[in-house]
Amino acid sequence: MPHKVNRRDFVKTGTAGLLAAGAGTGPAFGQAPAVLTSVKPVVISSANGFKYKNGGPRTCVEEAFGRITRGEDVLDALVAGVNIVELDPEDDSVGYGGLPNADGVVQLDSCCMHGPRKRAGGVAAIEGVRTPSLVAKAVLDNTDHHLIVGKGAQDFARNMGFTIEADLNTPKSRKAWLEWKRRIDPEHYLDPIKRDEAGRKVSLQMMREGLLDPGHYWGTINCDGVNAKGEVCGVTTTSGLSFKIPGRVGDSPILGAGLWLDGEVGAAGSTGRGEANLFNLSSHLIVEEMRRGRHPKDAAMEALKRIKANTVEKRLLTDKGLPNFYVTFYVLDRTGRYAGVDLYGTLNGKPRQFAVCTENGPQLLPVESLLGEGLSDTP
Repeated sequence: MPHKVNRRDFVKTGTAGLLAAGAGTGPAFGQAPAVLTSVKPVVISSANGFKYKNGGPRTCVEEAFGRITRGEDVLDALVAGVNIVELDPEDDSVGYGGLPNADGVVQLDSCCMHGPRKRAGGVAAIEGVRTPSLVAKAVLDNTDHHLIVGKGAQDFARNMGFTIEADLNTPKSRKAWLEWKRRIDPEHYLDPIKRDEAGRKVSLQMMREGLLDPGHYWGTINCDGVNAKGEVCGVTTTSGLSFKIPGRVGDSPILGAGLWLDGEVGAAGSTGRGEANLFNLSSHLIVEEMRRGRHPKDAAMEALKRIKANTVEKRLLTDKGLPNFYVTFYVLDRTGRYAGVDLYGTLNGKPRQFAVCTENGPQLLPVESLLGEGLSDTP
């Protein structure tokens, strides 16, 4: 005989089910965030945040983590961390010495977001400033805008007291650009398709010869962090696609693509093919998936599945019908859980990695991948 449920039992059961269904990392819109009594601080970034020190004693993730644990504002700490990479001439994917566009001009992009203040700022295609992340922070602090671009961004930076330099190339970046220009025969105008193919083939050849770092073809640094109070901030900065069309802007300075966060949920940022990330607004998607209760890893995997599904042009596919590029996401939630996730797990046989710094110190960890082992001779 079926068990009869009276009205009181039904209400209790239904309420419990609703509470269970609503349990997750972050609240729904309109709900107050849960009060976190203790969070272990974490800083997560792309792998170059573990490598470059610009002649100093600490890497990006070490510097940012140390500042956070000393009680500094999380965004100030993260920007101070990425400044190390922006200023290091050995990293040709961001800031000073970043690989230039097709005309030999270094154009930089950056954006940043502050969770507790619910503010954001960004610059795109800015020239002459070594640390675009600081200019993006100035946009956040001093304007009612989220994005300033081109000459307007440079003028803004000058007005804010930043030094404007005539050329941000280093001997290393200029040598790479000159070699690239020599190989594509710039004296002849090719039709757009052939020109794109020629430039890509030359870039791949230069990678095989060791003249370009394969990991920096789409080079960027994203760095996100959370402090003991559960306050989340993030910053992304880049010199963009190597040898790009002048004025091209990728995902890095665009809110919801190169970076997105919600202070009550967490943060997500990216490196890799910016156009793929822009088309899907992946970082925003990841944060919303975490709001629904998904772990950072699972939320990022959902974004990678969207990218895979929306990549249909033949030129962007391998002979197996899979994306022929990389996109990496760096994700953390406000409780301190984190993940590094990529379309592929290796590049030319070498593991794809991301950087993290916790109370146990800085380390490089392998990414979780959607499609398994990676590609060869492909950026």
